[in-house]
Amino acid sequence: MASLLFRHVGELVTNDPGSGDAPLGVVRDAALLASTGRVAWVGPDTAAPEGAGDEVVDVGGRAVVPGFVDSHTHLVFAGDRAPEFAARMAGRPYTAGGIASTVAATRAASDAELAAGRDRRVREARRSGTTTLECKSGYGLDVAHEARLLELARGATPETTFLGAHVVPEEYAGRPDEYVDLVCGAMLDACAPLARWVDVFCERGAFDADQAAAVLSAGAARGLGARVHANQLGHGPGVRVAVEAGAASADHCTHLSDGDVDLLASSRTVATLLPACDFSTRSAYPDARRLLDAGAVVALATDCNPGTSYTTSMPLCIALAVREMHMTPEEALWAATAGGAAALRREDVGHLAPGARADLVVLDAPSFVHLAYRPGVPLVAATWKDGEPVHDERRAT
Repeated sequence: MASLLFRHVGELVTNDPGSGDAPLGVVRDAALLASTGRVAWVGPDTAAPEGAGDEVVDVGGRAVVPGFVDSHTHLVFAGDRAPEFAARMAGRPYTAGGIASTVAATRAASDAELAAGRDRRVREARRSGTTTLECKSGYGLDVAHEARLLELARGATPETTFLGAHVVPEEYAGRPDEYVDLVCGAMLDACAPLARWVDVFCERGAFDADQAAAVLSAGAARGLGARVHANQLGHGPGVRVAVEAGAASADHCTHLSDGDVDLLASSRTVATLLPACDFSTRSAYPDARRLLDAGAVVALATDCNPGTSYTTSMPLCIALAVREMHMTPEEALWAATAGGAAALRREDVGHLAPGARADLVVLDAPSFVHLAYRPGVPLVAATWKDGEPVHDERRAT
C-alpha cells in the first residue's frame, strides 16, 4: 500500500485538540502523511517530512475533514415507498403498510437484487464523504431472512446490527410476546454470529420496555453490544432501557424528559440524532442544544431507509442539525465524525490524529463551515478510506 502525502491543505480538521486549534484540532496550511492505511503525521505544510510519501496529493488549498461515520442505517432492502412520502407531504395519512410493505418486497427479492441496491447506496454514501457505515437488518423479520440480510450487510461493513425486533410482523399480529421469544431464541441463534450489535425499536406500536430489555439481554448473552431506537414518536422508556443495558447509543431521542437527558449525560450512551428522518416526516426535531448543554455526547446519522429517511447524505444531516437543531457548525461536524465513532465505540475512525485510519474527505471549499453554509451543494471532491481513494471527483473531471 502506497504512502500518501496530502499537501497544501487550506484547513485540516483532525478532531484532535492536541494537533491544532480547539475544539476541532484545526490545522491551517497543513499537510498529512498516510502510511499503510493509517495517519502517520499531521502538521504545518512547511514542516512536511522531506521526501515522505510514495505519492503526493496536492489538495490545492481545500479543506480536509475526517470521513463521516454514519452510525445508523438500514441499507439492505427492496421496494419503493415514494407514494407513502408523497401522501405524507400532501398531509394525508398513508396506510399502505409502511415497514410491512418493505418486509414483503425484501423477502421476495433475490440476493443479487438486494446486493445491487446495497452497493448503490454505499457508492452514494462514499460520494457524500461517508467512510464508516453501520447497517441493520430488520426487513426480514423471520429467522432465514434476518440472517440473509445480515450476510448481505456484512458485504458492506463490519458494523452490522441485528434488528429482528423492528416491529411485530403480520404473521405474529396480536402475539408480540411470542415474537419476542422467537427473536430471543432461534432468530438470535442464527443471527448473532453475523452481527456486532443488537437493536430494538422501543416505542409505542413496537416493543415495550420489558420486551426491549429481554431482547437486549438475550443479545448480550450472545456477545452483542446494545443499541436502541428510543423516544422517536413520543415520551417513553427507550432512553432508560438503553442506559440500563449499557447501550452504545440511543437513537432518535426526539421526545426527552429531564430525567432522560440526565441519564444520557451521566452515561456512556450516545444520543444519536437523525435529522433527515424528522425532515422527511415533518416531525419535531430533537433538542440538540439541551443535550449538549447538559454534557451528553451527541452523534448525527442518516437513518437511511426507504420509508422515513431515504438519504445517504451526512452533509445534509450536518446542515439540518445547524439550521434546525441549533448546533454550531463545529458541533455538527464533530457529531458526524467523532460522535458517530463514539456511538460505534470505535477509536480508530472519526478523527485524523496519528494512528487513526486514513479516512478523510477533501471538500471543494475552503472551510468545513461550507457543509452547513452551502446546503445541497455536492462539496465532497474526494473520499479516501484506509488510505485508498473510494471517490474522486477531481479525477473524473
